Formats: sequence, structure tokens, C-alpha cells
Amino acid sequence: MPTRATAKRHPHDDAPDTTAAFRRLAALPPGPERATLRDEIVEAWLPMADRLAGRFRSRGENLDDLRQVAALGLVKAVDRFDPGLGNAFESYAVPTITGEIKRHFRDHMWTLHVPRRVQELRNRVRCAAQDLSQTVSGRRPTVTEIAEHAHLSEEEVRAGQEALESFSALSLDAELPGSDDGHSLGDALGAPDPALDTVVDREAVRERLAALPERERAILYMRFFGDMTQSGIAEELGISQMHVSRLISRCCGRVREQVMRDEEA
Repeated sequence: MPTRATAKRHPHDDAPDTTAAFRRLAALPPGPERATLRDEIVEAWLPMADRLAGRFRSRGENLDDLRQVAALGLVKAVDRFDPGLGNAFESYAVPTITGEIKRHFRDHMWTLHVPRRVQELRNRVRCAAQDLSQTVSGRRPTVTEIAEHAHLSEEEVRAGQEALESFSALSLDAELPGSDDGHSLGDALGAPDPALDTVVDREAVRERLAALPERERAILYMRFFGDMTQSGIAEELGISQMHVSRLISRCCGRVREQVMRDEEA
């Protein structure tokens, strides 16, 4: 019995009407007749698989290889499709074939190492989404639905979904999305904060500074935190600039020696 109908209800030439053939396939026991019918169905849908493979021709992979991967996805779709659910085969086959092609890119063309755990999550999320595509129509399965179907947490599903969309790396010279001033990804990267060493030094002298007499603490604060000159400090306290200079030198030397003794101890 031919699998391609003479009058098709679908507008695309590569989408044959194989509804009756799938019903026969589901009813047939394993054997030569079933295998022949299965091959006929696969052959009837191959043009659509080739078309889907062609969408990925500009991603650096050989088109013949992509066609083979698409054909493998088509075979999986034919074997897994359940006509009893009442959905059109195309609505199940398209995401299955496309998912197989994308998986090929992720498995063979990733530029970054992906932990095995994330790869497993990606595969479970992908398979669950394909299975659910037969039961939900007109929309994608939600995170909650995928989590329930795959027995995963919603956080794990989101991690798997991120892995599904992240198999290539961008150059740091790539322009930031939405940027109109030429800024690149490299411009958005952070750098070591030069003030981190200052934080360590401040913590090292904190207790020693607190032990100084009040006037000496005030002089150091005005000089190093208030950014005042020695003459300004002298005028503020009513003492000579030379006296201020000696006090600063003496306080800094004392604190330095105490901190060094603490480090040696």
C-alpha cells in the first residue's frame, strides 16, 4: 500500500499524508511486512528531513553529514510516534529531527568543555521535551511539565535548557548586543580591584591605630583619610607643621613595627 496520498491536505510537498500508514504500522507485529512499511514511511518523509538539515548548512558542518543526522532523527521519530494520541506526525517529527541535528552540533562542535552532569541534564530535558510535544499542541512544554516528566527539579531543567542553547563561544572582540558605541564583550570583563591590597593593609593596622592617643589618631585620619596637608593639620590643631610631620612619622613607624612583630609571631 503506498504511503503517499494523491491528494494532500498539507501545503508542503515534503509533508506526505501518512496517517493511515502509521495506523497500520502500529497494528502490525514485528516482521518483514512491518519493516517494509516502516521503510516506506521513512522514505516518504526524507524530503522534509533534508529540508530541515538545509537550515543548518551555514554553521560549518558538511551538508551531507547533516542530512544523515536528520535521517537518523527521522527514523527515531517514526519509531517513537504514537498515532493513537491524535497528533499529526509532522508536529512530532520536526522538533525531533531538529533536536537531533542540534545535538550533533553540541556533541561534535562544542568549543567549551561541558561537565558530564550538564550533558546528561541536556539530554534528559531534550528527550522529555520531544515526548511532551505529542501531548501539548500549539506551544512548547513548560519548565514544570518537563521537570515532572523527566523527574528533575525545575532548576535542573533550566540548566539543561541553557546547555541546549550554549554550544558555541563568542570572541571577546564580539560587539555587545544592542551596543551602538562599538563596545565589545572584552570591555565588559572585570579586572582585579587595586584597592584589595589596601583592604588587607587597613585590617592589619586597625587595632594598632585604635590603640594610639586620640590626638595622634586625629592627625593620621586628617592626613590619610581627609587628604589634608601637614600645614592644614597644623593650622587645625594650633601646632607647628614640623611638629605634625614628626608626629606622623613617629606614629607610622610605631604602627609598622608592631604589625611586623605580629606577623613574625
